[in-house]
Order: sequence, then C-alpha cells, then structure tokens
Amino acid sequence: MNLATVFVMAHDMLNHKQKIVRSIPGIGPVMGWMLLAHMPELGKVGDKQIAALAGVAPFAHDSGKTNGKRFVQMGRRALRNVLYQAALVASHHNPDLKAFAQRLKDKGKAHKLVITAVARKLIILANSLVRQNRMWTTTRP
Repeated sequence: MNLATVFVMAHDMLNHKQKIVRSIPGIGPVMGWMLLAHMPELGKVGDKQIAALAGVAPFAHDSGKTNGKRFVQMGRRALRNVLYQAALVASHHNPDLKAFAQRLKDKGKAHKLVITAVARKLIILANSLVRQNRMWTTTRP
C-alpha cells in the first residue's frame, strides 16, 4: 500500500465522519471540521472523556464539607468556543436538544448553564454517532 492510497483512504474516512457529524441539526460545516480536526478521539473514547476533552464536563469545587459550584474548564478552547455557537443553534433547531434546553429553562437554570449542557449533549451525540457509524435520525433505532 503506497502513501497516496493511505491518504485517499484517510480522506474518505474523514469525509464519511464529516457526513455523520453534519447530519446532526445544529452542526454546520465549520463545527463539523473543527470536531474532526481537534478531536481525533471522536468515536474512540467514552462520553465522559469526550466531554472532558472538549472542555464541557462539569468539575466539582468541593473541599471537606463545603460543596462549591460545578464549573467547566480546561479542554480544547478553540473547539469549545465553536461548540457553544453550535449549541446555540442546536437548542433552536434540533428537536431533541430544543426540548432538553426548554426543560432546563423551565427549572430556572441560567442561560449559560443551559447552553453548556446542550454543548455537552451535542458532543456526546456526535461521539456516539461516529462510534456507531450511523447518521442522526429523529427516531431512535
């Protein structure tokens, strides 16, 4: 197998992953390529790991009997910034994530918390679909 064949196979695989990720309402071309460029682990690790790598996993700020607020940090900043934008779009155009965001808003959660939760769901959804090698559908298989 020569280098050109390996490149074409890798290119086809990336295009296929791009189609899978882009099938999710709320993920456009920029977010799709950002996911593939910044997350080579996409589809290969678990949900908690992918959320932590993207920087949208909640971390506890506890010490002894003190329970602090949960916060998100670390991860890949450039990806997280684009992921927030995709989460804003998905919370309006993806039926599942729109209902999820509305449930959180009805509970009185802050807007940033809602968008962060939607971003976490979005990255986990993309990870699961790539792992299962299937497109997004409105009905569960």
